[in-house]
Amino acid sequence: MPKLDTIPDKFAAGYLDRLDGRSRVAVDMRARWQAMTDDLGGADQLSYAQRSLVERALWLEHWLHIQEQALADGDHASFDAGRWTQAVNALQGILVKLGLERRQKDVTSLQSYIAGRAAS
Repeated sequence: MPKLDTIPDKFAAGYLDRLDGRSRVAVDMRARWQAMTDDLGGADQLSYAQRSLVERALWLEHWLHIQEQALADGDHASFDAGRWTQAVNALQGILVKLGLERRQKDVTSLQSYIAGRAAS
């Protein structure tokens, strides 16, 4: 399957992995993925369902940005306030489900690591 140079117009699971890593949008989306998963305690701590919600949240955030930019540029004809409102509500629901508070990544202290190694 060819690499994507932009975010698809319709959500498709796995779109982040299909982005051409050299493109600006891919770099931006991967940075957003990293920031969001770090805030949730690290991607390695997330369940499949949580990672799926993160992917959807990032797609919605991007779609909303495009809609808002079109409106700011004066393209009122393509802006659909109803769809925009639905997308904002969907994004809010996903973010609430994931949690709005940062979670500390579980990091073992050096003393605990040494004690664990000595015990084994």
